[in-house]
Amino acid sequence: MKKIDHKGFTLVEILIVVAIIVTVAAIAIPNLVRARINANEASAVASLKTLTSAAEAFRMAQIPARFPGNLSEMSGTEPPFIDVVLASGNKSGYSFAWTGGTNTYSVVAAPQTPNVTGVREFFLDQSGVIRVGNTSSGAPIE
Repeated sequence: MKKIDHKGFTLVEILIVVAIIVTVAAIAIPNLVRARINANEASAVASLKTLTSAAEAFRMAQIPARFPGNLSEMSGTEPPFIDVVLASGNKSGYSFAWTGGTNTYSVVAAPQTPNVTGVREFFLDQSGVIRVGNTSSGAPIE
């Protein structure tokens, strides 16, 4: 009688490997999601800083001096004060809502999908102070 030599993994071995992979994924995936949220929030704050500088530069370039009425007004100049991505009002998982007047402006940066693309909202006005929340009464972030 010939002995048949079977090569390969048993079902138990495969199930153990799958269980280990699932456990590692369950630990790692929430950390990756939180890292992405943190990156989106940092990008939103950086974009608000860019908007502050751009709004002031725009104001100084106008005769008589005035702030832009909307985001696209700052990208429609030559050279543009902001890029077309930020002028569209959406960047890195955040939506930017600009309200402008002659001597004032405000911007609210809100996550496009709350708790997925970001957790916190940010507010900016002509004072240049970025605040957490969607109004001027929020705590400053810096």
